[in-house]
Amino acid sequence: MADGDVTRVGLIDDDSLVRAGLAMILGADPTIEVVCQGSDGTEAVTLVQKHRPDVLLMDVRMPGLDGIAATRAVSAQPNPPKIIMLTTFDMDEYVFQALEAGASGFLLKDTPPQDLARAVHVVAGGDAMLSPTVTRRMLSHFSEANPGSRQERHPGLELLTERETEVLGAVGAGLSNAQIGMRLFMSEATVKAHVSKIFAKLDCTNRVQIAIIAHESGLIDLDTDRAF
Repeated sequence: MADGDVTRVGLIDDDSLVRAGLAMILGADPTIEVVCQGSDGTEAVTLVQKHRPDVLLMDVRMPGLDGIAATRAVSAQPNPPKIIMLTTFDMDEYVFQALEAGASGFLLKDTPPQDLARAVHVVAGGDAMLSPTVTRRMLSHFSEANPGSRQERHPGLELLTERETEVLGAVGAGLSNAQIGMRLFMSEATVKAHVSKIFAKLDCTNRVQIAIIAHESGLIDLDTDRAF
């Protein structure tokens, strides 16, 4: 994080009342600082370059450059922030596209205040805002849209150690770093180190992309969320 234990946050939403509400909720947490606000995707790209937030909360549907295109543009920047998409629909198809573009998860706009702040901290810490159930649904969506992808094998998998492959499967099953540590008998710090190496070796920017690779490679059971 840029300022010690303070997480720097940017808010992007075309509704000024939504932005004001989010800023008020997050501002009540002394470990969160809202450093920039914008109303569309074009502003998001500029504001990220100027303020370098750790986490960006961004609406999916906005006039001009929408949240999906903006996520793709922001994620292409050096050291991009973690991006949480905001939506009014649980399984909005646009959210799935945004996750593929580089977002770290999504939240409904009616998320309770305490859960909103927790989500910011979870994403800033390297986890994704995706439960195992949501991850399974995302992978089902991906499988239906990409029949036959299961036969493909990502070339970067050959670079992974045996332990990294185990962690990959657990990430693919939607587990958090803490849950992976409990399952594989490792400290959370060790899990984070393995996940960082997996990101680098597989050239991924978020855990959803890792989950897709794990599924494509047969490392998880889509019906049970079991990692092999």
